[in-house]
Amino acid sequence: MERIYKLIEEKGYARVSDIAEGLEVHPSSVTKMIQKLDKDEYLIYEKYRGLVLTSKGKKMGKRLMARHQLLEQFLGIIGVQEENIYADVEGIEHHLSWDSITCIETLVEYFNRDEQRLKELRNIHQELVSES
Repeated sequence: MERIYKLIEEKGYARVSDIAEGLEVHPSSVTKMIQKLDKDEYLIYEKYRGLVLTSKGKKMGKRLMARHQLLEQFLGIIGVQEENIYADVEGIEHHLSWDSITCIETLVEYFNRDEQRLKELRNIHQELVSES
């Protein structure tokens, strides 16, 4: 859903081949997934014509994109190197409960509300990195 939503936002459409390429899977796997999403009413799929997100699909896609952005922001705050953030988010985002996401969101907000907190966290991080 996240990939479909992102493609539609960027290009105005999402093709099976684009989705497969972005996820690095076979088009047949994407077709099966799309058929399930169609059945679950997240999108409307017409073979050889493409797909359209339903309002339910748009809502879920938007939520998944926000989750991804939140996790990127979180990893940046805690000091993960920029070149590792995207891959790390891709590795963890699908394994976290929405409860965990909400707690991470709270922690991000905590640090964003006071620059001094963020400086203290970065100082501690730097001390630990220097020790290892």
